[in-house]
Amino acid sequence: MNAKSIFVIVACAGLLASCATTAPIELVNAREAYRQASTGPAVQVAPAQLHEAQQALALAEQSFQKNPKSYQTQDLAYVAHRKAQLAQASASIAQKQASQAQARRDYQDAQSKIIAETKTDLDQTRTALAASERSGEVSAERLSSAQDARIAADRQTAQAQEALAASAAQQLASEQEARKAAEKRAADAQAALAKLATVREEPRGMVITLSGSVLFATNQSTLLPDAQLRLNKVADALLINDQQNLIIEGHADSSGDAGYNLDLSLRRANTVRNYLVGRGYQASRIRAYGFGERNPIADNASAEGRANNRRVEIVVEHETLATNK
Repeated sequence: MNAKSIFVIVACAGLLASCATTAPIELVNAREAYRQASTGPAVQVAPAQLHEAQQALALAEQSFQKNPKSYQTQDLAYVAHRKAQLAQASASIAQKQASQAQARRDYQDAQSKIIAETKTDLDQTRTALAASERSGEVSAERLSSAQDARIAADRQTAQAQEALAASAAQQLASEQEARKAAEKRAADAQAALAKLATVREEPRGMVITLSGSVLFATNQSTLLPDAQLRLNKVADALLINDQQNLIIEGHADSSGDAGYNLDLSLRRANTVRNYLVGRGYQASRIRAYGFGERNPIADNASAEGRANNRRVEIVVEHETLATNK
């Protein structure tokens, strides 16, 4: 059974479940990401990653059928979404590597063809000269003409080789300049963000942590005036490279009702998302999630630990994961 057939089966299961209730946005996104991956190059060049994405989506669909409104369904759908994106990214990287390898082979084939043709011309010229000298029929003028032809052929070969080498060098230089420019933009953005919040690198991307107490009043999801100034600077830094995908995650401490904390963390994440969109970041590149008290980074037993857990994190995804979304 191929990836396309598997997707049809999973999609049908999701459609039957959605007759009873509307699928969460995480599951809708996961289905679409898997559809794109299963109809693209990942089928051929990244089948293992695509299979993992299919299994993850199947688990999410099963959870949705059993309990459509559970947080587990959202979490499983989020995982399936990420695995489908990874399959697409892996396929894109493999295609790019194959394209570069083909370009190198074409370059080598062109050089070999020019050298072979030149050698054939030189051999023919030498053969003709030898035969003419033996027969005594070649005049000094004709001999000079043949020698000129040989020199011209040598010159043409050298020029062709120089042109090919120059073209390859120019392409390499352009790629290096583009990479340097991208690296400088990323470094500038990270340096600017480090002055405003805690910044760390994780496998999924660069994580910017903003204290919830700095952004919001207690039990509120409306930004404080000082928080708007801080977010203005964060937005300016992020807009240096606005082609990267962002994930806004809201977190809470364990005080109070877990359901309320989950809702509050989602509202706060959406507030930050809407503010960044208002500053000019592409809405299609920002997703917001609320995790409530599920992912603490400190001990909730102390006031300091609870303060650290009340936070909003902005995840700047790596460019390889942002591709083909």
